[in-house]
Amino acid sequence: MKGLNVAGFDLKLTGGTVHLPGGPVVADIGVRDGRIAEIGATGDAGETLDCTGLDILPGVIDTQVHFREPGLEHKEDLATGSRAAVMGGVTAVFEMPNTKPNTDSEAAIADKLSRAKGRMWCDHAFYVGATSANADALVELEKLPGTCGVKIFMGASTGDLLVSEDSELARVLASGHRRVAIHAEDEDRMNSRAGERREGDPSSHPVWRDDESAMLATRRILKLAREAKRRIHVLHVTTPAELELLSQHKDIATCEVTPQHLTLAAEEAYPAVGTYAQMNPPIRSAAHREGLWYWLNQGVPDVIGSDHAPHTREEKAKPYPQSPSGMPGVQTLLPLLLDHVANGRMTLERLIDLTSAGAQRIFGIVRKGRIVTGYDADFTVVDLKRRWTIEESWLASRAGWSPFTGRELTGMPVGTIIRGRRVMWQGDLADRAEGEPMRFEATAFG
Repeated sequence: MKGLNVAGFDLKLTGGTVHLPGGPVVADIGVRDGRIAEIGATGDAGETLDCTGLDILPGVIDTQVHFREPGLEHKEDLATGSRAAVMGGVTAVFEMPNTKPNTDSEAAIADKLSRAKGRMWCDHAFYVGATSANADALVELEKLPGTCGVKIFMGASTGDLLVSEDSELARVLASGHRRVAIHAEDEDRMNSRAGERREGDPSSHPVWRDDESAMLATRRILKLAREAKRRIHVLHVTTPAELELLSQHKDIATCEVTPQHLTLAAEEAYPAVGTYAQMNPPIRSAAHREGLWYWLNQGVPDVIGSDHAPHTREEKAKPYPQSPSGMPGVQTLLPLLLDHVANGRMTLERLIDLTSAGAQRIFGIVRKGRIVTGYDADFTVVDLKRRWTIEESWLASRAGWSPFTGRELTGMPVGTIIRGRRVMWQGDLADRAEGEPMRFEATAFG
């Protein structure tokens, strides 16, 4: 009981290897009032978690998820999507605005925050979708509590948010100050190449939405951002050429890659799972995948986000191109990356930077992203040696499927601690959802 805590800790994590900013140490962590109170803690606590043999990482932050609520709850909702997040070791998410209606107004943001209260399992923030109609209002909308910034779709994807013309993009970039997230595919080029789609053949998806569709949009938005003196964040980069270009603009541009594009290759994925591998931008060739790894090891990507974008089996079973683009991913983000660590493709330190510290650094999240005294007690506890297979029974998303089902992995999330509360432990979920909106340096006083 709290009243009997000799050291005043509500929770203590003992015996684990703790990954601090300065490197890993074996130490006990004391938590009080939802924050890290002491590293190297001694004394009793109301609750103790034995983490012997486990690694304690800063809470994983997934900076790109689509939880589909409101309007598309048959695919996913805030409760089921966030449940999948915490089952996969994710402590916080940035949720996307292409819902029905779009999240493009103060009322829509307030509605999402209201829906999230008491239903979302992890901490959260919501993007405001940019449109031609709300461009001038974005300078105020981006300041709303619970928002992580503005999202621009340069190319059409799920939903009807689209800002494709340079003049309208310039208006959006001129309205506000926070970093703007970009879906960079060129709408005009994709429209001109629609004939490249082959009926019933999802392997033609990357032929239609080709490298130049992505590269052209990225070149355009970099030019516009520099003219507007506005920082941008390019999402789900799929081509090595884009990462090379972005490496020359790190003063204004950060970028993201996804576990899907680091793991899947067109030559294998489309024959094996068909439309279940269809997403925007597409899964490309093995050569593209290796190029992404090259630039990741050059340090260019700043974060890894899942781009969790679920659809029902019935929708995905439609013949291409009637099938929708997108796949679940928030629950498999960390397991896939841990397996890449086990196989020597990245270090655990690089994983931590890409999934927690990087997000905190580029978006200015308050008190998250590192294990530091005074920060929120957000921890992702992992078993680096656990060998297991992804099975559908483990998946918590409403979609109920994954392109990675049946994949054998090494490394598993076994605990999700959010603000000192055990939300998931060894596969068991807490009894209630208590996720809260995240705070940001840009809006901390407004």
